Amino acid sequence: MDLKSDPKGIPQRFFKGFPALAQTTYLNTAAWGLMHEEVMTWRQEYDLDFLVGGSAFKLEAMPILGQTRGRIGECFGCAPERVALVPNFSLGLNLLLEGLPKASRVVLLEGDYPSLNWPFETRGFHCREIPADARVEERLLETLKSEPAEVLALSLVQWVNGLLIRPEFLTGLKAEFPDLLIVVDATQYLGALPLDFDASGIDLLGASGYKWMLGGNGNGFFLLGEGVESRLQVGSTGFNSVGADLNRKGKVSLARNLEPGHLDTLNFGSLWCGLGLLQDIGLEQVAAYNRNLWGYVASRLEEAGLLDPVIAGRKEHSGIFNIPDHGGWYQSLGQEGVACSPRGGGIRLSFHAYNTPEDLDRVLEVLKR
Repeated sequence: MDLKSDPKGIPQRFFKGFPALAQTTYLNTAAWGLMHEEVMTWRQEYDLDFLVGGSAFKLEAMPILGQTRGRIGECFGCAPERVALVPNFSLGLNLLLEGLPKASRVVLLEGDYPSLNWPFETRGFHCREIPADARVEERLLETLKSEPAEVLALSLVQWVNGLLIRPEFLTGLKAEFPDLLIVVDATQYLGALPLDFDASGIDLLGASGYKWMLGGNGNGFFLLGEGVESRLQVGSTGFNSVGADLNRKGKVSLARNLEPGHLDTLNFGSLWCGLGLLQDIGLEQVAAYNRNLWGYVASRLEEAGLLDPVIAGRKEHSGIFNIPDHGGWYQSLGQEGVACSPRGGGIRLSFHAYNTPEDLDRVLEVLKR
């Protein structure tokens, strides 16, 4: 199965822009996405301009922030004025939760990403966790019917085993429970699969840009649904929130309240550049390639008896797979140049658009030995 040769697949120039692929079988995007040569070139030119131009260049670079909001909005279906730039998902969520009523009842998933669950739990909200198993959608529906809640917070892709909750499910859930505040971590989703935020029923969607969006560290964002501002009394603010206009104190939107201090135009420009690489290919095309690749991975792992049983019975899966770590397999893979992560007692493998079926074949060859 040669996805690279498919004329509707990913251009060769995209693959060739990742030098790390020549040195390792890289199956670790769920930890860090690779840097593309075009992103590196952009960053080098930026830093050179800063070296020479100092503050004058920094002022000239400020439009990068608006351009980044615009590209995020184009890619994921949200008006730029409802895009808040944050250094990472975790900081953005913690700011937002300071404005959520303390008596809120919250439904979470067991074992979801700590930076999603912990901020709710440590603030004393009434939290209920349900198992993130093969019946997770049914369990969510049953729970919300039997025990009403104000908030549902979950990751679209579970960080340990890659279990995928499709946005279409949340759209239906919102139709049935219109007053439910749906909060989503899409860090392991965006950049790999498409999303139309305004049509999704999601109220708050956050993501860090250093994984599947190929943007490097130090950048992330939140997309804010229409009407969500009236439900949160967020107190964070600062000089950057008012755009250096002292007369606008207390007269800014929720999105700008999440941007109280200076934002790093280098880091957000890197996200702009990384998203641009995916946009040039076409986000739908990237998703189609990924789904074909992931289907191949799932079938081969199932044949080898390595597919997580929770995943095996589900219609659609993400690019994250967790296989057992038998007899030091993780160490063996590392010694053979396979980049992956130990997670949940197993080995987490993650496949993005710069991967090919041969990468999985390489893993299986190592394990056979």
